[in-house]
Amino acid sequence: MIFIVQVKVMPLKDLLDPQGKAVLGGLHNLGLTQVIDVRIGKHIDLQIEASNPEDAYASADEAARKLLANSVMEIFDITLTPNH
Repeated sequence: MIFIVQVKVMPLKDLLDPQGKAVLGGLHNLGLTQVIDVRIGKHIDLQIEASNPEDAYASADEAARKLLANSVMEIFDITLTPNH
C-alpha cells in the first residue's frame, strides 16, 4: 500500500527565525500591521510504500530525524493518509 506522508518542519519556538522576521517586516511595509508574527518552515510530501500505517509512519519519522529536520534547531510533525 502507498501512503501519502506530509512532514511539516518548523524552527524551534525559542530560536530566532530570520526569514520570518524579514517577511513580517515586508508585510508591515505593505500596511498589514495586524500580522504580529511569522514563522517560516518547510512542507515536505513523501510517498511511502509500506504494508501498514505504522511502518509508513516509522519510515517518515526516520527520514525526518536523519535528514529532513535539524533536531538542534527544528521540530517536525508527520501526517499520513492512505493513497486510494
